[in-house]
Amino acid sequence: MVQKGQFLERATLVPVGSEVMEGTAHRGTRAPPLLVIPPRPDEGGGMDHVIAAELVWAAANAGFPTLRFNHRGVGASQGERGRDLELLADAEAAMQLLLENAGSSALAVASLHGGAQVALALQAKYPAVGGLCLVAPAMVAPEALSRVTCPLLVVQGEEDSRLPRAAVSAAVARAGGNLEVIDDAGPTFQRNLPQVGRAVAAWLQRLSGG
Repeated sequence: MVQKGQFLERATLVPVGSEVMEGTAHRGTRAPPLLVIPPRPDEGGGMDHVIAAELVWAAANAGFPTLRFNHRGVGASQGERGRDLELLADAEAAMQLLLENAGSSALAVASLHGGAQVALALQAKYPAVGGLCLVAPAMVAPEALSRVTCPLLVVQGEEDSRLPRAAVSAAVARAGGNLEVIDDAGPTFQRNLPQVGRAVAAWLQRLSGG
């Protein structure tokens, strides 16, 4: 039984074409809802990634609805693993479901690692993406961050050298966004993971205006 003040995690089915992806959602009453895009399938990532779990816990604990999902061909999601266009279609389907379930016209998107490619494409295509958070982004050019047109947060571990820090910082600044560097942490945040959740929850609070 869920007590007052607790948040409820529930399994969710995400239809995409004739197939169905598995997802996990948290209820919440605050806006914007948060969509978490996992690492790309070719990175071996899924919605149960420890960073994804930390993000949705932090967001839901602050009152924001969330949805994370497995791309087609990952975990119990139907279909075959796709490439860029198919991954974007997966994210589009999850986005539409979250907007419908939350009764919202806008949402925030957070991505992990190479999921940044999908998140950037989603933001460029849909004005409904009202905030973009890239956690330990990989497989993207730093200058792509400068083209983000909504509130942007990039979270990098201090020891994450996959994207040059100076170039990321400059691109984020050009987009009017914020770069959060987590001390003594690498790309998987085996140390100081809770700081990532706190940074994203604080960012959502700013987006909500409270």
